[in-house]
This record gives sequence, C-alpha cells and structure tokens, in this order.
Amino acid sequence: MQGHRPRKRFGQNFLADPHYVARIVEAIGPQPGDNVVEIGPGLAALTGALIERAGRIAAVEIDRDLAARLRERFTADRLALHEADALAFDFSTLGERLRIVGNLPYNISSPLLFHLASFAACLRDIHVMLQREVVARMTAVPGTPDYGRLTVMLQTRFRVSRLFTVPAGAFRPAPKVESAVARLIPLREDRPRIVDEALFARVVAAAFGQRRKTLRNALSTLVDETSLRAAGIDPAARGETLSVDDFVRLANHAAASAGFNSSR
Repeated sequence: MQGHRPRKRFGQNFLADPHYVARIVEAIGPQPGDNVVEIGPGLAALTGALIERAGRIAAVEIDRDLAARLRERFTADRLALHEADALAFDFSTLGERLRIVGNLPYNISSPLLFHLASFAACLRDIHVMLQREVVARMTAVPGTPDYGRLTVMLQTRFRVSRLFTVPAGAFRPAPKVESAVARLIPLREDRPRIVDEALFARVVAAAFGQRRKTLRNALSTLVDETSLRAAGIDPAARGETLSVDDFVRLANHAAASAGFNSSR
C-alpha cells in the first residue's frame, strides 16, 4: 500500500490490479481535452492512466495524506487536485461535460450517487466502481428484489448500465464483497418531466419505506386514493411493482391535485 495505512472511516480499498485498471480506463475511453474528474484518486492506480490518456484531469480527495502524495507525484498542470469531501463538493465549479470517474467508498455510495445526480446538467457521463449489490439496485427492473428507491431516483436522470464485475482480490486491502463498474449517462432531453421534484422524491421514498405496505397505506399522507386511481395506479399495488414512468405520472398527478400542500 506504498506506506499508507487504509482508513476505515473513509472506506478505503485501493484498486491494485493492472488488468482491471486497464479495463476501466478502456471502458471510459478518455480523450485529450476531456473534462475528467476522479473522485477519491487514493494511491493513483487510475489517476496516472487517466492523465496519460486525457492529458490533464481534476480530482477530489478527502484524505490529507493521500492529497499530499498526489501533489508530490503530479504537477498542477496535469492534476488539478481539490482536497474536499465529495459529498459536499460543488461539481458545477469544474465546468461542463464532466466525465466523473471513481472507485466509490461502499459506505457512502448511495448518498454520493444522489449528490452527483443533482449535477446531471453539467455531466457527460459517470463511470463508477461500487459494491456489486449496489450496481444491481441501480440497474434493476420493476418486480425484482433489487428494485427500489435508488433505482427509481437514478433512472429518472440517467441511463444506467453495468459493465463488468471486479473481484475482491483486485483491491488492497481486499473487501469482503465483489465490486462492479457502472456507467451512467444523463438522459437530458429524454428525461421525464417531473412537476415537483421534492414531492416526487418523497413519494418514491414513502413507496419503498415499508415494502409490504400497499400504496394506499404507504402514501396515505402524500397521495389520496383518488389521485392514485387518476394516475392509473392500483391502490392495492406495492411500490416495487411500479415502473419509473408510473412513479413520475403518480407524483405529477399528486402535484396537480387541488389543495396539495407540498409542505405537509
């Protein structure tokens, strides 16, 4: 680990297998001039390869010791390093058509994906390595056990695909789970129109909050039965049976309902 002790609080598992480094970089296909941004470059297994292909990249690193190492290894004209927490970082400050790359810590993967989704307008694509089970949830379809809040919230903003799995042995230290690489491409003009983003998020969260509840019960404080039926949704159905389009239609009907109070 090049003299660095991995910090559990940062969820550090460093990619160390050159074969998978090459596969990831090939999947991304960075070109000179691309606005590449790496989250958590760590020991720079991917960083050097990305710089070699793109010429210059930006990176966000929370670990001060690793940031110091990166500054020693790469000049500022090759690596624009931001020492910050990616969960709080304003990615819009890095320009347009960002190509986000990262081996994301398992302990913050979902919150970080939601954070990145808020910058979809300035993204070209995202390539991230995550716990395999998380990628299964990101790419799930209705009616399957993996389908849930993360699925719906991401698929309203991105086209999500799983590229390949990465075994635990490719990392140092080796995690107890397998990983997978996912690609997310913003939907842009194909993104469904959502009238009230905050309400949509609350409807989706409530629908999956208690999976055994029917939508009539799970959404009782947000959507009445009339709105459910008006949206073509069976009140006795459960959240995991609804498609992404169903959720959009339902939330839009609720937002348009007379007397809806978005603050309740």
